[in-house]
Formats: sequence, structure tokens, C-alpha cells
Amino acid sequence: MSNIEKLIKELCPNGVEYKELKSVFEMRNGYTPSKAKAEFWEGGTIPWFRMEDIRENGNILSDSAQHITPAAVKGKLFPANSIIVATSATIGEHALITVESLANQRFTYLVRRPEYEEKLDPKFVYYYCYKLDEWCLNNTNISSFPSVDMAKFAKFKIPIPPLPVQREIVRILDNFTELTAELTAELTAELTARKKQYEFYRDKLLTYKNSAKHGKIMDMLAQPITDGPHTTPKLVDSGVPFLSAEAIYDGRIHFEKKRGFITEEFDSECCKKYKPQKNDVFMVKSGSTTGKVGFVDTDIRFNIWSPLAAMRTNDNNSPRFLFHLLQSESVQKQVQAKASHGSQPNLSMRALEQFDVVIPSLEVQQRIANVLDNFDSICSDLNIGLPAEIEARKKQYEYYRDMLLTFAAADDIILTDRQTDRQTEHN
Repeated sequence: MSNIEKLIKELCPNGVEYKELKSVFEMRNGYTPSKAKAEFWEGGTIPWFRMEDIRENGNILSDSAQHITPAAVKGKLFPANSIIVATSATIGEHALITVESLANQRFTYLVRRPEYEEKLDPKFVYYYCYKLDEWCLNNTNISSFPSVDMAKFAKFKIPIPPLPVQREIVRILDNFTELTAELTAELTAELTARKKQYEFYRDKLLTYKNSAKHGKIMDMLAQPITDGPHTTPKLVDSGVPFLSAEAIYDGRIHFEKKRGFITEEFDSECCKKYKPQKNDVFMVKSGSTTGKVGFVDTDIRFNIWSPLAAMRTNDNNSPRFLFHLLQSESVQKQVQAKASHGSQPNLSMRALEQFDVVIPSLEVQQRIANVLDNFDSICSDLNIGLPAEIEARKKQYEYYRDMLLTFAAADDIILTDRQTDRQTEHN
């Protein structure tokens, strides 16, 4: 019998108590101090967290990229060992904050009530919030701005097992997290090396002698570059999938990252100038991911918002060649040079049309595209090679984490994988 099974059998053989979030935590949103007031920001030492901090530094944070001064604080700071949960905009993320802090309004803070400070281990709450993230993704209000249903959020239930049980779960998950991170880092380093090799050969294949035919991107297209509506649509529960910049990465269209759905009427009336179709090529033209490229490989009906530039090749050019060309070093340098740099980069469609490129014959384009497609599949296809191994490790970790955090309310005990438990006990 494993340690965790012994503890549960001894301390909570008949299950554990579940409590609603609102009874266990004080819940308040962060906020953004006025950017117009220099005294709120200059020389600041208080961490002010944003989603970028999680993306860049992980889910356990002791400092932030931006800081505020005491003059910017309304009332008291949120205490150390609080949890921030993304409940609007980018939903499905959380972090354990180990210092006194403030975060922006996209986050809801979970602060343990005094009577639970000795009953709940912060790290246990942190791990359990992965289940809360999943719940949030499935309980989002659909509107022009995604947000979690906060009335239901307050009633989400969290288990309160005895502290020794919590701490043993934390110990197991800490060890398993470390082992998984080490292996994933090794696999990721190998995959990164493969991708750099791929990028080298791609740029080599797309570099020609001076005698090659030069032209503009517009010369390859059947029509001028287009984009989606510039007005913010009303999102609905079902209808036509509506995508923006966050859905374009890894060279693909990610429908799971859609903004939501638009009505058939909005799609028909407000999106007349462009209807996506298979073999179109997208480039993000505004925002932090300007220059990212995606290829439409589906007949699924959907539409796009204005941050995406859509390109459709004419009969003399290969759409897959254009897809690879737009990611080449020569084109990406032009993106950086031509994009305006205000608060966010912005690239005009007319400037993009005039980018200088080399345009070989259709036969040569197809040969190059076939070579690069094969190389790309080795690097990116989640069904083969290193990406598959990384994804398998991630799924394995999530499976054991969820199993460790699944409790019975009565007359049952948590189940653990004995082999995994023995492995973590040796570390």
C-alpha cells in the first residue's frame, strides 16, 4: 500500500468534505492603475502580474515584468500564497503568487479565508486549480469579450482533505512535475534543434541566384489581400466559428482558440468581402504575433477578424509555396521593417502586397513545397516523432495529477498509480 493510500485509509476513510469557493476564499479582481499617472509606475517595486508573466515564467511566480508603486494600491495588496485565476479574455490559466502582489483585471484572486489558512496548503490549492481551469473553459459567457460565469464560479467545489494528505499529494506532484519537466526539456531541446535545421534548409531552398525572377507578393495572388470585419461582432452560443490572431500559430489554424461564434446573418452581411476557403494562407498583421503564418487545410466554414490578412494564390503559384515563403527569413525581415510599432505592431495589407520576393516557376514551387512539407511534418506532426513523445508525457502527467486530485465524497478512497508513487518516493 502506498503512503497516500495509508494516509487516506487512516485519516479520511469515508471520503473528504467539499466546500464552495466562496466559503473558502475571498474572491476579488485585480485592476490596472492609471497608466497616465507616472507616480503609479516610475520606480515601482510591487509586482503587478499579467498573462505575459505566466506565459514567460510559468505558473508559480515570485516576481513580475512590471511593477507599481505604493501610491497605485487601493487598500491592501493581495497576500503572498494567493492564487490568480484568469476569468476573462484568455481563460484557462492560473498561477500561485508567492509574494504580496497585484494583478490586472483579467484575474480573480483566491485568498484563503482566515479559518482555512491552517486547513489548506497553498501548493495543494495550486494543483487543484488545474481542475478549476478546465471548469472555467467550459463555463464561459459568450459575448464580444469572453468571461467566466462568476456566479457559478463562486459555487465551484474544492475538496478539503486532511493536511497530511494534501502535503503527500503535493510531494508526489512536485517530484513528478520535476521529472516530467526534465524529460520534456530534453525532448523540446531536440525538437528545437530539428526546427532550426528545418528553418536553415527552408531559407536555403528559398534563396536564389540574382538571375531568378523577382516580383511582389501581389504578383502571386488571385485578388488583393483581404481581412475580416473591423467592427467587433456579437458572439453567440453557436453558428459560424470566428477566429482572430490567437488561433494562428505553428503554421496552423487552431479552431480550439476561436473567439466564439458569429451568426449566419453577420457572416453573410458583414463578411462579404472575404470568405475563407481551403488553401488560403493567413498572416497575422497586427498585435504581438504579427508575422505568424497559418494555412487553411479544411473545408469547415468559418470567418476571421481584422487582425488577419488573407491571401489566395492564382493558378500560376502554389499556396503551399506561398505559406513557406511567408515564413522565410527574407519575408520576416520585411515584416519587422514595414510594421509600424506603436503600442502594438501593425502591418498594412498594401505594404505586405509589395514585399519583394523571388517567384520561381510553378513546377519549382511545387517541388520546394513538397520537400518543406515533408520536413515540416517531421517537426510538427503530433502523431509522429518528438512532438508525439512530448505530447504523450504531457498527457501522462495530467492523467496522474487528475487521479491524485480526485476524491470521493463518501465511502471511497483516492486511487494512485503505485509505480508512479514508488518512482517519486525514490527522489
